[in-house]
Amino acid sequence: MSCAKRAALAVADVLRDHVAKLRLSKEQARVVAHILACRTGRLGGHIDECDRCKHKHFAYHSCRDRHCPRCGSLDQALWAEGQLASLLPISYFHLVFTVPASLRPFFLRVKRSLALEALFEAASETLLELARKQGVLLGVLAVLHTWNQKQESHPHVHCLTTGGGLGPNGFVHYRRYLLPRKKLQRVFRGKLLFKLEALVRAGKASVARHSAHELLRDASRRTWNVDIRRPLAGPEQVVRYFARYTRRISISDTRVVGYDGETVEYRWRNRRRGNRVETDKVTAETFCRRFLLHVLPTRFVRIRRYGLLSNRIRASHLTRCRNLLGAQAPVTAADESRAAASVRIFGRDPQLCPACGEGRLVAVVKWRPTPHGYDLVEPEPTPRPP
Repeated sequence: MSCAKRAALAVADVLRDHVAKLRLSKEQARVVAHILACRTGRLGGHIDECDRCKHKHFAYHSCRDRHCPRCGSLDQALWAEGQLASLLPISYFHLVFTVPASLRPFFLRVKRSLALEALFEAASETLLELARKQGVLLGVLAVLHTWNQKQESHPHVHCLTTGGGLGPNGFVHYRRYLLPRKKLQRVFRGKLLFKLEALVRAGKASVARHSAHELLRDASRRTWNVDIRRPLAGPEQVVRYFARYTRRISISDTRVVGYDGETVEYRWRNRRRGNRVETDKVTAETFCRRFLLHVLPTRFVRIRRYGLLSNRIRASHLTRCRNLLGAQAPVTAADESRAAASVRIFGRDPQLCPACGEGRLVAVVKWRPTPHGYDLVEPEPTPRPP
């Protein structure tokens, strides 16, 4: 495949050519099928007609899989807006709980969902329990990442944590420091090792029992990394960073800069050189294997909320926090269509005719695939904006 045209390069191109050589799990096979079908005739499509110049606009449907590099930009922006409405007028801290290299085998293969659950539990319990000992109930928004910039296995949890919380006598602020780093490291290490060892004893770990004990012993001797920092550009920056990975995984199409049919070249940021942008070249099979390494188990929840932000108590506790802080309640967003949201967020109207630039596109034909071909579907009327 020629790499002359940058716009033609996509993760789907590499998967299409080489994924048949790999052994895939059920989840991986499903994701590959969705990505390869995305915006092709396999998912059906529609024809819109301009109500002014009669120009016909043709488009295939997208897969909307949460792992697809092409889908989800609007969903990401809308999710970020929803989280911003939950922010309080206080300082926030950004924490990263990282798993040492010796434990990474626990987070691979079929049974890794249990290890990922243990990782979430260890990180959230560490924060909430240490704060509870100080009489404070924190709010935590946690997002799972399983990769580094080169798509290699690197499980870690990002947490956006309130710089304070509800105490017995009102709202308690953490102004300079959240919680002691060394204590966070020790408690997180103890909790995760205990949970992983329990999985080994129950025969639910993804590594053999003998190897698992060796890996756990090695990890127990090491100093674990818990990075804690205050977002310099505000919590909004971290929320938008989280939003990037609500609907996709380790790499986007824009980072693929070269593909000749056998090797893939892509951009990555070298953290050890001050986030310097570099390029790396790997075989196409290696690229596919690394990409699919980060497909999550079916129905696994990647973004979770704890403490003040847990789903069960979030509304009442945030209201109480705002009352104590003298803050205004967020303005409830009015219901709007996806087209209207696209105009507001991206400044791009998907219903505006690309030919005349004045008319509105109205659906006239829509079809969907069936086991024996395609069925025509009566399109829903396109609402015209006031």
